[in-house]
Formats: sequence, structure tokens, C-alpha cells
Amino acid sequence: MSYPIVTAVANVLAHSPGLVRYGSRTSRDLARDPALVATIAPHLRTYPEAVGYGPTQVYIGNADPEALRTASRPWFATPDPTARSDGAFGEVIGEAELLGLLKLCDRARLVQLDEATLARARDGLVARALASTEEFHALAPSPEAGIARAVGSGEALPLVLDDKVVGAVARGHEEDEALTAGVLLENLVAKATGVLALRRLFAQLEGRLAPGDLDFVLAGSEEAVGDRYQRGGGNLAKAIAEQVGVKRASGFDIKAFCASTLYGVFNAAALIQAGVFSRVAVVAGGSLAKLGMKYRAHVARGMPILEDVVAGIAILVEDARSGKDRGPAIRLDTVGFHGAGAESSQQAVIEALVLGPLAKAGYRLTDVDRYATEMHNPEITEPAGSGDVPLGNYRLIAALGAMRGHIPRDGIQDFIVRYGLPGYAPTQGHIASAVCYLGHAVQSMRAGNVGRVLFMAKGSLFLGRMTQLSDGVSFLVTT
Repeated sequence: MSYPIVTAVANVLAHSPGLVRYGSRTSRDLARDPALVATIAPHLRTYPEAVGYGPTQVYIGNADPEALRTASRPWFATPDPTARSDGAFGEVIGEAELLGLLKLCDRARLVQLDEATLARARDGLVARALASTEEFHALAPSPEAGIARAVGSGEALPLVLDDKVVGAVARGHEEDEALTAGVLLENLVAKATGVLALRRLFAQLEGRLAPGDLDFVLAGSEEAVGDRYQRGGGNLAKAIAEQVGVKRASGFDIKAFCASTLYGVFNAAALIQAGVFSRVAVVAGGSLAKLGMKYRAHVARGMPILEDVVAGIAILVEDARSGKDRGPAIRLDTVGFHGAGAESSQQAVIEALVLGPLAKAGYRLTDVDRYATEMHNPEITEPAGSGDVPLGNYRLIAALGAMRGHIPRDGIQDFIVRYGLPGYAPTQGHIASAVCYLGHAVQSMRAGNVGRVLFMAKGSLFLGRMTQLSDGVSFLVTT
């Protein structure tokens, strides 16, 4: 049977130290104690430090995740000064470029930027072939005095670059709490980094696929775009498609917390398998709210605030019969779910999302070459007491495998090393939850190094206070 295939992946990061103050945790703390800005500032990384960070290089495809196993810790202590900001399937842009993207994506004219920052953003994005000079011709820079007035009056949030206020984001309505400047900035960051990822995807496909060739767009971000009457009803997929010039296609958003983007990949494959579309892009912008989420622990330990990048991803899924590039297949016959009647213990989730798909395929645990789970960077999570998230998942998978007789009871550590991966993704759950490894999987499968990868994403539905259920989706990707 012919299954839909993954033919291209783009992983992007936007270095955003000036936006760390608007992360959920930091903004709440700063509201109580504005002097914390001075405490946070010395712990913010420079752009070269963020680019040269080992997990960054893995994320954009310049290094294999396995390289982190032998790299000395802490990884942040030895950034590579020669590291490139563009990778095999990724890109790291600077904060000025991100601010320029916010301005480009602002259809309501709520973002102001001064002339120098707008020019810097234009030059950087055009040089990367991620924007055109013509796009910036239509954007008028804002006078610095006007930006200062808007910020001083409290009607707009300041945008800071290199310790200087260079712009502002205004609120979208006088009374609607869903259209405050902070919420709109969060939505714009998600849109802009989604646009960045989809543009990078098309740059990789230049000469093979143009925006007009795309049939549909699915968005798997975590934001809830809307107004007071439809707080989470929005459609960033279509907004991103419009900005990138995907004029023929429509799209919609998928909401499932951290599992959203992997749900997007599964749904894209299902739409193609059903014959509705031939080419579907799955895109996800980053989460502003999660910048600086664990900053307290990082500052307390005298380390950099590593949650200073916003992530994005774009994935092209195609009909294997029409795709011109060879790519791994999404095995829809192996899709695993965590049912509404299932227990929410970690063991029950792993049984549903790992052992379930394997049973459908008739495989044992060792018949799969790699397991992609929540790939959170342990240097971010361990100082805050959250442990090494992927390692914990691999231990549980291996323990269940030992209980089922798939591996020897003394083979758990060997399983982790052989079939697991070190964590490297930023703590943006819908990006870290397995999908960030798709680019590496496509590379490895095309090279013949890997034949089967199980992708597993978990979601925390209980966060919405509507249920105590966990959630998740998984499937096999094979050559």
C-alpha cells in the first residue's frame, strides 16, 4: 500500500532576548517587581552565543542529535564561534529580523518600528531570501518620538532591541481583553515564526515547488487567536498562507496542546490518503508565553536564560505517487491514540502510544530504529527540577518493553542509548514533542541509515480545566 510521504522539513529559530520579558512567567514577575529587568539582563545571550549553542545546531540540521552525547556539559559554556546560522533544514534569525517579520505580518497596523530597525530587518531577511525588498517598500518606519509617546502613555508595549526601545505594539481594542497588546504580540509572534518556517520550506524547494502549488495548510501552534466572543477560534493557518503567498490553498488550525503539530502531520497524511489533496503543509509558529519559563532557575544558577528563542516548523506531506522527492512514508495503519476512557498514568499513555502502534504493525520494540518523543533540552529543564524529559520517557518505554519480553530486563540502558535520542529542542511543547526530529529522520532515511522511526507526542488536556485527561498521538514513519 502506498502511504503519504514527508518530502521536506524546515526548522527555524528566532533569537528573542528582548521578548523574554513578555513570557508568561517573566511578565507576571516583572509586574510585581519591575527591577527584575536589571537582574535578567546579564543572563541574556548574544546572537552568536545562541547560534553557536550545540542544541541549536542540532535543531537546524548542522549536527546529529547523537553528537550531544559526547559533548561536554554544560553545552552553553562552549558555544562554537564558527557555527552557521543556516543549516541543512533550518535557520536562526536575529531579533531585528524577527521584529521586521512582526511588522510585515501586522495587517491591523498595530506594530511600530523605527527606521534603523526596519532597515536592519529588511537587509537581514532579504539577504537570507526570506523576504523581498518590495515587501518592505510598503512599510513606513515610525518616528522615535511617536514610539516613545505610545509607550509612555501605557497604550502600547515597548519592543526592545539591544537595550533600546525601537518599537511598540498597540492594543487592538479599548475594552476587549483578548485584543490587548500582550495577547496580540503573542499571536503575531506565532504568525511571524510560522511564516518564517513556511518561507524557509519553500526556499529549500525552490525550482521544485512554489507557494501556488500547495493544496492546503494545517497549523499546529499553541496560541488561541480570537476576540472576546471567539477567544480561540482563529485560523492562523490561513493567515500564514496569505502572508507567504499560498493563494490557492485554504487551511485551518488544530488544537491539541503539545500534541497539536504531530496531530497536524497525521491529519495531513489522512487528507492525502483520502484523495482530497496531493500536497499539504503543516506549519507551527512559536510560543511567546514560554520564553523565560524557567528563567528563575537559570538565573539562580548563574547560567544563561536558554529560553530566549522562539521556534517554528514547517513540513511538506505529499502523495507518494505525485511527489518528486523520495521521502519516508507516514504509516496511517499504525496511528496510536490515548482514548478518552484510558488511564492517564504515564504507563498507560506509553502503552497506548508506543506498544499500540507496534502491535498494529506486528513489530517488537527492537524492530524500530529510533523513538522520537518529547525532545526537550535537558539543560533547560534540569535546573528547574523537571529532569531530563526524553530520558524519562525512554526509561519508561524500555521498562515496558522489558515487562513484555521485547528486551532483556538488564537491557534498559542499552535500549536508551541505541534507540533513544538526547534532548535538544527549546521548551516550546508543540515543537519539542517529537515533530522536531522529522528533519533528521528524512535525512537519515534518505541516506539509508534508518528505516523505521516511531513519533510520539503527548498533550496535557487537563491544562484547560475541562478534563483531567491526558492526550497523545503516535505513528510510524518508514522508508
